[in-house]
Amino acid sequence: MALWRNQKIRGWIYQLLVLLLVAFCIAVLANNTLENMRIRGIQSGFGFLWQPAGFDISESLFSFESTQSYWKAFLTGFGNTLRVAVLGIILTTLLGVLLGVGRFSRNVLIRGLCLTYVETFRNIPVLLQLLMWYLICVELLPDVMDAEPFLGMYLTKAGLALPWFGDMPVKAGFGINGGITVSPEFLALLLGLTLYTASYIAEIVRSGIASVPRGQHEAAMALGLSRAQTMRLIQLPQALRVIIPPLTNQYLNLTKNSSLAVAVGYPDLVSIANTSINQTGRAVECIALIMLIYLSLSLLTSVLMNAYNRHAAIKER
Repeated sequence: MALWRNQKIRGWIYQLLVLLLVAFCIAVLANNTLENMRIRGIQSGFGFLWQPAGFDISESLFSFESTQSYWKAFLTGFGNTLRVAVLGIILTTLLGVLLGVGRFSRNVLIRGLCLTYVETFRNIPVLLQLLMWYLICVELLPDVMDAEPFLGMYLTKAGLALPWFGDMPVKAGFGINGGITVSPEFLALLLGLTLYTASYIAEIVRSGIASVPRGQHEAAMALGLSRAQTMRLIQLPQALRVIIPPLTNQYLNLTKNSSLAVAVGYPDLVSIANTSINQTGRAVECIALIMLIYLSLSLLTSVLMNAYNRHAAIKER
C-alpha cells in the first residue's frame, strides 16, 4: 500500500494500463481485419516487399530500377519525402523568421507587405497553392531552348538547373547538361509547402517577439544597442521559449502535408504506396507502412525540437 500512495508510481501504473488497453484494441482490430480478408480470399502479409516492383520512379535520391524490390521502392519514396521535408523546414524557417521580424519594421511598406503575405498565403488552401505553382512551372516558364541563364541557373519547364560543386549547367541540344536539376514537380511542391507554412511561422515569430516585455527593448536602447542588435540579442532569444512549441507543430504539419505531392505527380512515399496498392492489392499493408513512417518522422521531429526547447529555455536559479 505504501507504493500505491506514491503519486509517481501510480502515474506509471495508469500509463501502463492505458498502453495495454490500446495494444489490446489494436490486436483485436488487426485480428478481425485479417480474418475478414481471409474469408474474402484477399491475400495479406508483407512478403510482397521482396518481390520485383515492376515500375520506374521518375525522380529519386538513389538509383532505382523496375527490377528492384518493393521495399527499395518504398525506401526511394521515403527519401523523396524526407528531401522535401528537410529542405522545406529549413527554407520555411528562414522565410517565416524574416516575415515575423518584418512585422516590427519602422517602414510602413515593409510591414504592409509582410502582413499582406501572411494573410494571403495563410488563407488559401495548401492544395490549391500546390496546383497553382505546378501550373506556373509547366505552363508559364520558358522552354529549355528559349531559357536564358540567371546567376548560372536555368529555370524552365523542365525544372531548375543549378550549379553543383563547380559543375555549371549549360544548354546542349534540347536539354541542359551539367549541374543538378530538380523537376518542376519537386519545385512546385517545395514552393507551395514553404510559402504556405512560412505564413504561419511568421505569426508565431511575431507573437513570440510581442510577448517579450517592452522594458527589455527600452533597456537595450538605453544601453546604445541598435534596433537590429536589440532584436537579435535581446528579443529573439527571449521569444524562443514561446516560439519553439508551436514551431514544432508547423514542422510536423509541413512534413505531413508533403503527402499532397501526389496531386502534382511527385513520387513521394504516398505516391509509391498508391502504385504498389494498384499492383499488389495489399492496401492494408501499404497504408500501415505509410502510417508507421509518418509516425516515426513526427516522433523524431518532436524529440529533436523538445531537446532544443530544453536547451533554449531560460535557466532559472
